[in-house]
Amino acid sequence: MLDTLLERFGYTVREQRLKGNLSQEDLADLCSLHRTYISDIELGKRNVSLTNIGKVATALDISLSELFKEMEESNETI
Repeated sequence: MLDTLLERFGYTVREQRLKGNLSQEDLADLCSLHRTYISDIELGKRNVSLTNIGKVATALDISLSELFKEMEESNETI
């Protein structure tokens, strides 16, 4: 089980990115963010702003509510 909220969020972003067959660089380009920022999100090293969470959700073609729902559900299965 992942310990922190940041780790759980990062895990979910990574899972959704892989579902969409996107590289970190692809996702970063869609979000207008740097690839290392995406990497840090996925590793749970970034406390992501709501603005950037919105960018990530949009780039992953998922609603904010669905993204957070996936995060909660994935934590139960890890």
